[in-house]
Amino acid sequence: MVDRFEHFSGAIVKISRAWRRLACEEMAKHGLRGPHATYLVTINRFEQGITVPQLCEITGKDKSDASRMIGILEEKQMVERILSPGSTYRGKIVLTEKGKEAAEQVKQKAVRAVEIAGKDLTEENRMIFYAALDVVAENLSQLSKDGIPE
Repeated sequence: MVDRFEHFSGAIVKISRAWRRLACEEMAKHGLRGPHATYLVTINRFEQGITVPQLCEITGKDKSDASRMIGILEEKQMVERILSPGSTYRGKIVLTEKGKEAAEQVKQKAVRAVEIAGKDLTEENRMIFYAALDVVAENLSQLSKDGIPE
């Protein structure tokens, strides 16, 4: 059992480290850091904008991290806030044209990286892998909220 856990943990760490390295390379072109890639790609999925709480829910990041990253992206003129009427804080975050261009570049690189990384998988194995990954992610997420049963 420990063998499976070590294998699983090692693979996740290796995948995460490789993705961070690739994201850092891509974001450096824009004077940003790797974590900004996740925010750009996520915001890009919502043409009408996304709220900070929605962004936190999707990315799994907390509000302080999201606010800090959004602030940096605003400074770089990658995003802008669309405020709700009568509000100085609440509203949606949208990408600027510059942000859309960067997000699209990151997305294309990510698609290509996943394509190359999974080149030896059959389509059937790929579908099984992603389905299994979704189940494991959901179960671990639930365990992190509820705790591991005794």
